[in-house]
Amino acid sequence: MNTISHILEHLTTGADLSAPQAKEAFDLLLTGEVSPVQAGAFLMGLRAKGETAAELSAAVEAALSQARLIPGLSGKRIDTCGTGGDGQHSFNCSTAVSFFLADMGYQVVKHGNRAVSSKCGSADVVEDLGYPLVTEPEEARAELARRNFVFLFAPHFHPAFRHVGPVRQQLGVRTIFNLMGPLLNPALPTHQILGVPDFRFAPMIAQVLAARKGLERAAIVHGAGGFDELTPCGPGQVIFIEHGVIRETVLDPADFGLSTCVPRALACDSKEEALKLQRQVLTGKGPKSLQDMVTLNLGVAIYLLEDNLPLELAMEMAQAKVEQGLSHGVCHA
Repeated sequence: MNTISHILEHLTTGADLSAPQAKEAFDLLLTGEVSPVQAGAFLMGLRAKGETAAELSAAVEAALSQARLIPGLSGKRIDTCGTGGDGQHSFNCSTAVSFFLADMGYQVVKHGNRAVSSKCGSADVVEDLGYPLVTEPEEARAELARRNFVFLFAPHFHPAFRHVGPVRQQLGVRTIFNLMGPLLNPALPTHQILGVPDFRFAPMIAQVLAARKGLERAAIVHGAGGFDELTPCGPGQVIFIEHGVIRETVLDPADFGLSTCVPRALACDSKEEALKLQRQVLTGKGPKSLQDMVTLNLGVAIYLLEDNLPLELAMEMAQAKVEQGLSHGVCHA
């Protein structure tokens, strides 16, 4: 019986894997040393019993050891992303937030992909605005220095995922890889705002982030209406991770003077509409519901990046920036 068979046997008992067991299993998966049947059985075994923070952390460690990391980065750098999969076909808020942050002088290392469950993915937006999907780590470092922004197209930096892509596609259900995505930025951000459509996974992700070397501050957010971003639909849930300390709270848009909207007001019916709305919001226009959505998430991001800045002031800065729109030279399409 080989190693993966022993691990599969262990999973049939419903027992959790130790960190070394999980690391060994994911090393095998990501180097193509298990069959598709074994890979599928392993992923579903984890899901059936419920993934743990130790297993998720080991999976992330294995994936990053195979990734093409970005060398020579220093200073604060933030990623804005989510696990996706909320099924809302919503406006691509995290990408808009990343452009506003870069325009304000913050370094943004945006890690993302094309649309999977949404109408328009972050890569689609970035391409539409004229930004390159860089393919080389050194190119990524130069792009960040030039623009305060770089888009790290996940397939270019995680070639090992080719070994599990077909299995994930054929399974057609959520696996631990959906939770791993936002944790695999090859630029190793010092700050992060990460969205989840199902808040029950947030504490587990928070444990992984809290233990991460080099991470200073992060927020895991879940918006009212079932979104993987904060929304003006009502109070949202947030877990802050600040220098390893985890703190859970609720953010109510009304506390910041933002109006309530219905979830439908945040949806996009097509890729074309999503791109059109993105351009409107980035130029200080567009529906107020979308502007408020961006304000909420931008405010949290600014709060994370600015030590000792009250959240209320961060929200005021965010609202002013969204109303102003991007300055010339950042959105250059």
